Amino acid sequence: MEQNLTDLLGSSGSEDMLMSYTSPTPNYSAAYEYAFDYSELHIICHPEGIPEFAPTLFPVLYSILFVTGLVGNALVVWVLTVYMKIKTMTDMYLLNLTLSDLLLVFSLPFLVQYSIVSQWTFGNALCKIISSVYFIGFYSNVFFITIMSIDRYLAIVHSLHVQGIRTTAIGFITSLVVWVVAILASLPDLLFFQEVNDNNQIKCLPHYPSGNNGWKTFSNFEVNILGWLIPVVVLIFCYHNILKNLQKCHTKNKYKAIKLVFTVVILFFLSWTPVNIVLFLDSLKNMHIINDCQTSQRLDLAVELTEALSYVHCCLNPVIYAFVGEKFKKHLCGAFKKSVCFLSNCKGYGAFGGRSLDKHSSLHTKSSQLSSVGTVL
Repeated sequence: MEQNLTDLLGSSGSEDMLMSYTSPTPNYSAAYEYAFDYSELHIICHPEGIPEFAPTLFPVLYSILFVTGLVGNALVVWVLTVYMKIKTMTDMYLLNLTLSDLLLVFSLPFLVQYSIVSQWTFGNALCKIISSVYFIGFYSNVFFITIMSIDRYLAIVHSLHVQGIRTTAIGFITSLVVWVVAILASLPDLLFFQEVNDNNQIKCLPHYPSGNNGWKTFSNFEVNILGWLIPVVVLIFCYHNILKNLQKCHTKNKYKAIKLVFTVVILFFLSWTPVNIVLFLDSLKNMHIINDCQTSQRLDLAVELTEALSYVHCCLNPVIYAFVGEKFKKHLCGAFKKSVCFLSNCKGYGAFGGRSLDKHSSLHTKSSQLSSVGTVL
């Protein structure tokens, strides 16, 4: 089981391992055994067996995340495109963030099957496609969270100076640039991931030229820098200044906005920091800076667990970026009422249309600075 997510996402390779497998028993109690060859130290490092909970935990977890992520993000796309009509830069970024979430969600069914049968059965083309889809979804997800943080910072801290800049057209162009950068950042995974036969098991692995760990280390550091370090610096700067600005407000909604800011930052840290720490340790192992046998034994399982944790974020994004917003909740309630009335042949269901909500929302937005805060938060 140790290969189900790790192999697919390329967080740990098998090129630097001497591997020998024992046949798993029907209850999965037998462990896969492999040895790290530390030739300079004259040590053969035999990692610990994969825990018995793993073959059950990962398929169940991925299935739950798939259902919740698909429903939540599809609901956001439905409301944004059908009822809200993408009228602001914030709406544009939220739509693209949701699409990046869906890319991550769509890779989960393959991981469910992969974790159950412990082999890749979808062919070489899908191996490249799914691995690329994951990394494009990952990079675009983090980038759009970063862009939305900048958008919130500009809208709240410099609201008087950016009124002519925060347009839907600018949001569309910025979104295109983000997707291009995400695709370019994912090119190494498209090039190197392929279907391979590893000890009579078909796997989806990154196959680097001549078994060179340099590319693998580069890929790990790319994730660390582009997918964590830069976004964290931007988030801290933006939300620190947003909090300073909120301190000047003296209304009952002030603390609700502050709580939301802390929720966004804390969830980002909890979701993405663990996997980046493990990838950094994996890079140190590839560079032979870490030669500790016990640490190497546990890295593969740690990568699987932390990558599974990172998937939770794509299920929480609809909650922290859409459902908590007053504007979005009004449109959501209106959409449900209109749909229920339509299905039950209710007369006058047009009263729940988006036009009245847009009018109310725009009046509310213009009323005060805090209303602007509520719109972008």
